[in-house]
Amino acid sequence: MQPIQRSDVQKRIDRLSDQDVFIHLEMTTGAYAAHYDSSKHPASTFLTNALIRYEHGKITGAGPYRVGLKMRHGWVYVEGLTHCEETEDERLLLAGHDSEGKLVVALQLSPLPF
Repeated sequence: MQPIQRSDVQKRIDRLSDQDVFIHLEMTTGAYAAHYDSSKHPASTFLTNALIRYEHGKITGAGPYRVGLKMRHGWVYVEGLTHCEETEDERLLLAGHDSEGKLVVALQLSPLPF
C-alpha cells in the first residue's frame, strides 16, 4: 500500500458512483489484543460484502483522510485513512494505519464481492 494521493482516490471514488458496489468496512481500537492491556477499551466494527449504491463520494482532509459516500437514504463515513492499494483497477482499497503500522480502519469498494 502507498500513501494516499487525494486526487487519484477521488477519481476512483467517482468511477464507482451510481452503481451497485460491495463494501468492506472495518475499524478496531485494539479489540483483537485487548487482553494485553486491560486499560484500553476494545471496540471494533466489521461489515463485509454489503451491497450499496452511492450518489456522490468525496475524500477530504490533509491526512489522515476522510471519505464520505452519500447514498439515497444515508451516508457511509470513514475517517483516519492513510494508505491506498494502487495496483487494483476495479476495486478501491483504502486503509488507515497507526504510528506503529497497525491497521486501524479499512474501506474497500468493489463491483465484485470480496
